[in-house]
Amino acid sequence: MKPINLLSVMLCVCIGISSQAQELDKSATFSLFSGGMNYQGDLKPKTFTIENSSPAIGISIRKPLNRWFSLRGGVNVGTIKAADAWNNEDLKVRNLSFTTTIKEAYLGLEVAILDISSGRFAPYMYGGIAVFHFNPWARDNNGVKTYLKPLSTEGQGLSAYPDSKPYNLTQISMAFGGGFRFAISDGLNIGLEFNQRKSFTDYIDDVSGNYVERDDLLQERGIKAVELAYRADEIPGGRPLFPSHGDKRGTPTEMDWYYFFGATMEVKLSSFGGLFKHTKSVANQRCPRNVNYSSKIY
Repeated sequence: MKPINLLSVMLCVCIGISSQAQELDKSATFSLFSGGMNYQGDLKPKTFTIENSSPAIGISIRKPLNRWFSLRGGVNVGTIKAADAWNNEDLKVRNLSFTTTIKEAYLGLEVAILDISSGRFAPYMYGGIAVFHFNPWARDNNGVKTYLKPLSTEGQGLSAYPDSKPYNLTQISMAFGGGFRFAISDGLNIGLEFNQRKSFTDYIDDVSGNYVERDDLLQERGIKAVELAYRADEIPGGRPLFPSHGDKRGTPTEMDWYYFFGATMEVKLSSFGGLFKHTKSVANQRCPRNVNYSSKIY
């Protein structure tokens, strides 16, 4: 190949690469999430289900690193709840229940399965880490909202059980998720997303191990702790006597999970600037001054 032809080919390749690089938009995006939330644990052994889900909302920011990878982070807030009344038949007689608000912040790496710049549809998945806060509560026999951790329902923190430590209300979880986006315009996407979190605690629902001695619980935490640690005596046919020390209450070998699912709306941050500039230019338009409306009539 002649040197002049080789130079021309190399020049065309460089121009093509440069053009592709210019096509890649690395603008950060802002996303709103709205949907539902659910959990898996001792009061709901099944994995994700839409049944008995509660509302959840969230916001996130995503920064593309290249065509396939993006750094993303955000916060989510939602409620999870469960009751043995909804549980498997063999667990309904336990009659425990809980509700808690989950507040989390997460950071992860997203991988695009398809390039949205080459089409309107783009599925993706991501993985990362999250920090979340929870505080389980239940209603007592009089319908009064009562937080469960201070009651030490499984002996956590009682002097009679020095090896049983209170659980922390702020924990770490592994964050996974996936979904798809559909491009409405260059700066706006809508989509659906499913997120799951594997926690490292079994106490999101305040149920994990075994029952403790009733008298120990009564002496150090009071009658309210006894009432909410064992509730089978509240239902017809339930065992009236408090279980013996060491009887099974939960499954400590299985950690709790929680899930988000719903719709997303994503906007490029640069689009906000363009919108404001357009609004400003319109506002700055004024009627011309000192216009001479006189005319001669011939």
